[in-house]
Amino acid sequence: MALHRARKAHANGFVESFNGRRRDECLNEHLFRSYRHARDIIEEWRIGYDLNKPHTSLDGLTPTEFAN
Repeated sequence: MALHRARKAHANGFVESFNGRRRDECLNEHLFRSYRHARDIIEEWRIGYDLNKPHTSLDGLTPTEFAN
């Protein structure tokens, strides 16, 4: 039962943290005019989050800095 439960997104602390951050930093900040506009804004935020946000696992470097 515990294995099945851990596979659900709401049971994963990392996913919950990411979803909360996405809401706070992106979704709550914009009024979307259309689905396409929402998709573009969310993709822009995701790229910034994935590439330009410092990570503790990389000693405070961004993934871009770490790769260089």
